[in-house]
Amino acid sequence: MERTHKKRRRPAVTLVTLLIVAVLAGTGIYFGYSFFMEQAYPLRYEDIVTREAEKYDIDPALVYGVIRSESSFRPEVVSHAGAVGLMQLTPETFDWLQKKINNGEYLPSERLKEPEINIAYGVFFLSLLKERFENEREMLAAYNAGIGAVTRWLEDGEYSADGETLSAIPYPETEAYIERVLQSRDMYHKLYFND
Repeated sequence: MERTHKKRRRPAVTLVTLLIVAVLAGTGIYFGYSFFMEQAYPLRYEDIVTREAEKYDIDPALVYGVIRSESSFRPEVVSHAGAVGLMQLTPETFDWLQKKINNGEYLPSERLKEPEINIAYGVFFLSLLKERFENEREMLAAYNAGIGAVTRWLEDGEYSADGETLSAIPYPETEAYIERVLQSRDMYHKLYFND
């Protein structure tokens, strides 16, 4: 009895099916990851951030990094130290910034819960720190620990060899803050600013 050999197509069909499943799974993972990252790193208040960042020549990704790290985009939040709003400005800092702008208008600190006001003054504060300090690490250290603290650290050889850049930061909270903001800034660049 002679056996006839039939060509089997099953392995080819299985390979095509596996390839289709792999492509669909990869696409789902990619879009799922993108969706998750966009939720974790949102572009809320985009018009305000863009306008104020351009006005003061501040990297918008840095502004988003500060907002994400300071308040997780909650405009009503008040810290244990009394800092208010998206960019966590204290009423004292807000008063000082209003005197610097000197536009004749005085706003009560309750207005810091308004995104437009908080972001405008927060970005203005970053611009003043940018004028004062050489790079973003010192800017962010001053934003978190205060201008006076960073000035003292820069004058201390234990923390700065050149008086312009910090080689060490004595406050662990400030060091962690800087890393959080810079990591967020980098992710914003990666997700939205194509850097």
